[in-house]
Amino acid sequence: MEDMGWIRSIQNVIFDMDGTLVDTETLYNRFWVEAGRHFGYPMEPRHALMLRSLSPEYAEPLMKREVSPDFDFFKVREYRRKIMEVYVDEHGLVPKPHMEECLRRLHDAGMKIALATATPEWRARKYLERLGVIQYFDAIATADMVKRGKPAPDIYLLAMEKLRCTPDSAAAIEDSPTGIRSAWQSGASPVMIPDIDQPDGETRRMCKIILPSLHELAELLTGENKTFPKTIS
Repeated sequence: MEDMGWIRSIQNVIFDMDGTLVDTETLYNRFWVEAGRHFGYPMEPRHALMLRSLSPEYAEPLMKREVSPDFDFFKVREYRRKIMEVYVDEHGLVPKPHMEECLRRLHDAGMKIALATATPEWRARKYLERLGVIQYFDAIATADMVKRGKPAPDIYLLAMEKLRCTPDSAAAIEDSPTGIRSAWQSGASPVMIPDIDQPDGETRRMCKIILPSLHELAELLTGENKTFPKTIS
């Protein structure tokens, strides 16, 4: 983390979705494990954590190495998607604390807002509509729109292209190390709001700032004189 002067140039805010705006990471972990075990693989919660925001080109060989040499990533992923979608349709989604407040304050302050998510476009739009916040988004960039997913920078580069903004004017909000690396490589200013676990040293070095919640993010970017809230330790 570094000097805070970068904040004053931010006019565009690009959000990851899962674990950042929506409390879905625990669901992903649960259903990855269930799906893997459904097909007889010794899937454990720690394996599911490795998959956060990771594109298939990286995730498939990782699971073959960490779980089983014959791990059928795409078959397991398809089943995980199916059982998780059934659960979400029945039980709904849980927004991260202060999610609507943060988006509204950024929007009211005249900032442009985009989504940069590994989730397919149809599901991303469905989730944002169900949460009643899709109207705040000026652009949506998803993994199925780019050649390379996270941790490559392509999704963030596409989001900035759609917003017609330069990296120095964009903050990228993430909860995972994979997402932070994607944002950092794009040239945007990475801001981490940790979800399941805290960042390691390498991730911290890529972050402009680490915050405890979306409320502090709104304070940071829209408060009078762009005040500097307390960061997490």
